[in-house]
This record gives sequence, structure tokens and C-alpha cells, in this order.
Amino acid sequence: MRRILFAVVAVIAGTGLAAAVPTSASAATTTSVSTSTSTSTSNTIRANITRTDIASTSNTNHTSTSTVSATAGRQVTTKHACSAPLRSGGPVCYALIRTDIAQVRASALSPDATPSGYGPSDLQSAYNIAGASASNGGGATVAVMEAADDPNLESDLGTYRAQYGLPACTTGNGCFRKVNGSGQQGNYPPGDTGWGGEASLDVDMVSAVCPNCHILVVESQDLEGAQNVAVSLGARFISNSWGTGDGSGDAGADGDFNHSGVVDVASSGDSGYGVSYPASSQYVVAVGGTSLYRASNSRGWSESTWSGAGAGCSSWESKPSWQTDSGCGRRTVADVSAIADPGTGVAFYDTYGSGGWGVVGGTSVSSPIIASVFALAGAPSSAAASVLYAHSGALNDITSGSDGSCSPSYLCTAQPGYDGPTGLGTPNGLGAFNGTGSGGGGGGGGGGTGPIVSGVSSGLCVDDSNSSTTAGSHIQIWTCNGTGAQSWTVGSDGTLRVLGGCMDVTSGGTTSGTKVQYWPCNGTGAQQWQQGANGSLINPQSGLCLDDPGSSTTAGTQLQICSCNGTGAQNWTLP
Repeated sequence: MRRILFAVVAVIAGTGLAAAVPTSASAATTTSVSTSTSTSTSNTIRANITRTDIASTSNTNHTSTSTVSATAGRQVTTKHACSAPLRSGGPVCYALIRTDIAQVRASALSPDATPSGYGPSDLQSAYNIAGASASNGGGATVAVMEAADDPNLESDLGTYRAQYGLPACTTGNGCFRKVNGSGQQGNYPPGDTGWGGEASLDVDMVSAVCPNCHILVVESQDLEGAQNVAVSLGARFISNSWGTGDGSGDAGADGDFNHSGVVDVASSGDSGYGVSYPASSQYVVAVGGTSLYRASNSRGWSESTWSGAGAGCSSWESKPSWQTDSGCGRRTVADVSAIADPGTGVAFYDTYGSGGWGVVGGTSVSSPIIASVFALAGAPSSAAASVLYAHSGALNDITSGSDGSCSPSYLCTAQPGYDGPTGLGTPNGLGAFNGTGSGGGGGGGGGGTGPIVSGVSSGLCVDDSNSSTTAGSHIQIWTCNGTGAQSWTVGSDGTLRVLGGCMDVTSGGTTSGTKVQYWPCNGTGAQQWQQGANGSLINPQSGLCLDDPGSSTTAGTQLQICSCNGTGAQNWTLP
């Protein structure tokens, strides 16, 4: 580890505002940021709150204020949740909280009111993932990073999810877990209300995009080392809504972000053109930001570059092989993007130093969104960012707006194809994230019935041994024969069904080499399968792929789960 950092949050698989109030001291600053406008906007940010008598606390020694032009002829004001590091050289988070929209406790909403700001259904519609959000992500773990404790986090998350009709996610039901930098519950780092606002935003966005995902919060003073803690606790998708400067020592910390089968995501920053770390690491998916508007087009939405999105060319990080833009000899930021403009911000709920419901923006919004879309798609068998570049046609290409002045211009100005502020574009279903290259309906449709054919040999199929309906029977490789033992149905609930039962990971195992069996369908993570890159079938609970041991062509070889590797032994053609 190169730096001492602060806290990590991990997630396991209308608009409203809440302002955060950090506790450490830093001088307040004022900046002016101009965002893109859209003539298709129609009252995008609206206050559907019946009381405005509950105001957030404030501490100008811990926040900085920005004036943001969100729509033509209209100004909105924001503050950074945690613009100053908690200690010298530490990170800052990238949440920008609206201060021009009154915050309000949940109890103060009128019975039928909706908080201001985009909610889950808006985000799922905008990014064509409604079907996947409803059916995918069971058993998956997403991770996001925070630098201090928020004692209200679980209860605030409960309020957010209840407001939007999402299933409860609690410590009691195993969906929510909060640990310290040693992976233990309790003995958390000191609380900070600014980072608390960031934490609320992170877990709310994971909930909005992947309501079936589990949420793991890791609070640590070493955010880089905390990546390893999150992975050790089963997180396969990690969101980092924080950053430090682009420095010569960054490459020394890259190892903390380099885990096979794990998707690590990082915000690009909120200060316009310029690069921050870990977004500049070659081992993360760097996420830029957009302004998101409803529109009267076939998509129903339009997007442009958010002027605050970080972007540019790293001075230190090597260029990954999958990135081929010609104007930067080193790592270029960003790779992909999502909503970040606070002027078209999202609803979140935070009572730790804030007034409850509020509206927030910044690339702290876009990072957990992208990490959660990956969770819906399943962990790819190769570097996550490389999958995006190989299937960029399945993204919404953002072609207007800028985050500053630069040369060459694509590093700071949107254009057709790749550009710095928005990368390759924004999600349009799961095609770019799971390697299918389709921008279709977001996944989760299911319905196909027939053989699952091996990538080792087209004459081999996945088979229920002896057509058995006994729990624990082997799932194996066998010569394709057209029998019912090889007639698999791809369920809309993420299962693979045969002869009335489901393909199951034995005892819910999560280690490489665990065998796969026939078992009565029970809705557990052991029976969840998602199509990944290179034809792989990923079990989100373990983050491992369905595998033919040793690329065997011997009939009767029992299948297993194994680290995803992109070989023919893990290539399966579904019906």
C-alpha cells in the first residue's frame, strides 16, 4: 500500500436531496461549473416534498460550494460532501449535494409524494436494464469504498429501499454487511458526516440498479488495502467513489486493484478535465459522467457530457493493451460513464448530518451504477474494461458536451466513438458488460430450451447423469443425444433447469473445483447463472465459471466451477 486512506464500502449484488456535513476542517472554496443544456428537459428536477421546515446542518469548514448551471436560464447550487481529505495526502469523495433543494425526513413526505431526483425506475429505464434489475444479481456482491463510519447507514438504506418498493436489505437477512478494515464487524473508524453522505449515496445506487445484490460496507483508513478485504469477503464488484491526485507512486498501489474475476470501478472526478487515481489505474474501469434528461426520442432519454467529469491522460500509468486511442501514450480516462450532473441528479436518503431526502450528483453516482450493472451482467472472464472496448457498439454513444480545454480535443470533448469525459458511452442493456455485444432488453428474459453445447467439442453437451431426478446427481459432459437429460431451459430467474430440477453448485460452494449437481430448485445463489464474456456461464455467488475439468472430452466427466479463464472448457452455447 502506497498511501494511508480512509474507508471502503462493498456491495454484495422523481429526485430527492440530502446534504452531508463533514466534520474535519478545510477552507471553503467557490467554483463555477457550467453543465450542458437540453431542450428536451421537462421539469427534470422537481421538489415533490410537502414540507421544507427540516433543513440540513451545515459546516462551511468542511464543505466547498459550487454554482452549477443545470438547465438553460436556471442555476442550482451544490456542495462537496467531503472535499478535504480527513488526513494529509488522503482521498476525497466525489459526491456533490444539491443545496438549493430543501431536505426532508421520510416522515414529512405526504403519503403519495415521491422524493425529488431520479429514482430506481428512472435509472433502469434510462439504461435499459429494467428486466435485468428485476431478475439478475441474486447472490452477487458489489463493493464501494468509504473513508469513515456512518452509524445510520443501514437504517437510512432501509428508508430508501422501502420508499421505492425494493426488498429489504439488512444485516438480519444477510443482504447488508458492514465491516472495518480488518474485515470485522465493530471497531469502525471515526465517523464523518461528509463520508456518511457518500456512503448513503453508494448503497442507494447499488440498490437502485441491482436490488437483488448483497451490500458489503468496508470502512477502513486504507482504501487501497481495503480492496483486498472486500475480495476476501466475497465481493466480485467494487465501486470506488473517491480519488487522489495522479502521482508517480500510483503504479505501486495497482496490485490492490488487480484481482482475477473481480471488477474494480472508480470515479473519474468532479473537477472537469484532469486525472485522478485510482481511475487512472489500468486495472480499474474508469467511470466518467453525463447529464441525463428525459426526451421524446425512441430511447426516451438523452445524455451529454457533464462539465465536471474528470478525464484526460495519466502522466504515469502505462497504457493497457485494450485501449488504442492515439492522443495519449499512457492510460486515458475514462472508459465508460453514467449520470453524474447534480443538476439532473438522483435521490438519496441520509440522516447522518443531513436532513433526510436530497438530490446528489458527481461521479460518485456513476461509479456504483456501473459496478452494479456489471453485477447484473456477471463477472467477465477477462479484464472488465477490455470487454467494454470489444463491445462498445452496445453502449449509448455520447457525442456532445465538454469538461474543459485540451489538446487533442477528444480528451475533454465528446465526439462519436471514444472520448475522455464519457469514455465509450453509457449502459444500453448488458451487452457491453457481459460480452454478448447486444444492446437488447437488458437481460434476464430467459425462455430458451434445448442443449447446452460445450466449447471443447460441438459433439458434447451438458447432461443430467442417467436422467436422474435424485438430488445430488452429477451434472456432466456427455455425447449430445437429444434426450430430456440434455434439454435445458434458461429460466428468467437466472436458473438452468432440467427434468424439473436446477443446475446447482454443491453445498453452495465458492471455491474453485467445487462440483456441479442436480438439485431441486430452491432460489439460492448456488443455482444462479449469468452469461459472461467468451460464452462463459458465471455463478455470481462465487464469481466462478462453469468449467469442464481439464477440457475433458470423456463422457461422464462431472462439471465444476473454476476461476474464469476464457478457454473452451468454459465456453457454452445456450439454447
